[in-house]
Amino acid sequence: MGIAAFRKMVSCVLLLIFPGCLFAADSGAAMIYSTGAAWVNGSHVPNSSAVFAGDLVQTRSDSAANINSPGLSITVLADSLVQFEGSSLKVEHGGVAISTSKGVKASAGDVVVAPASNGWTEFNMTDVNGTVKIAARKGDLSVTDDSGTVTLAQGQETTRDDQSDQSDNKKKKNNKKQGTGAAPAAGGGVLDSPLAIGIGAAAVGGVTAWVLIHNDNPVSPSQP
Repeated sequence: MGIAAFRKMVSCVLLLIFPGCLFAADSGAAMIYSTGAAWVNGSHVPNSSAVFAGDLVQTRSDSAANINSPGLSITVLADSLVQFEGSSLKVEHGGVAISTSKGVKASAGDVVVAPASNGWTEFNMTDVNGTVKIAARKGDLSVTDDSGTVTLAQGQETTRDDQSDQSDNKKKKNNKKQGTGAAPAAGGGVLDSPLAIGIGAAAVGGVTAWVLIHNDNPVSPSQP
């Protein structure tokens, strides 16, 4: 059975066999919904599937994906590659729109963006050709890079370089140009061994059940 087929089976079966009370917001698992073609760890995923901390999510120029868990909605924009970390997100290329009440932060190279408060916060972040663009849509943001930390007020936008060292920046740009098509499968993931499969299924069963029941409009992030 392929990885994509296994993920689809897990998403459906766990809904039936695990109660929603097993759900934990810090479990590092969520549901991903796609509009158009999307990949998780290099494997094409169906319209909806489970996603775990450490997974790489990629979209192409005519597709998008949404990652949902309680207190968090992440829209992965077209032509993007991101790494989902549960309580954080790494933008390797492209952009995301994040809505969160859990203080979920995003990073792109040396730039880290986090909500400035525990309130509901919405922001956009893109990293294209080494330039990071940040927009605070709802709530203030804390923006950190090699020069320090500043507050970006609601309604404001700013830009940063994703690397402080120019040689590192050049290497990263070259790596981005070489990466085309689906992202390669990440090593050491949750689904890499039968033992890990069993443990992961038990741990995130409640997550899958809860999210499948409560997320009715996956692709457009909105406040719960």
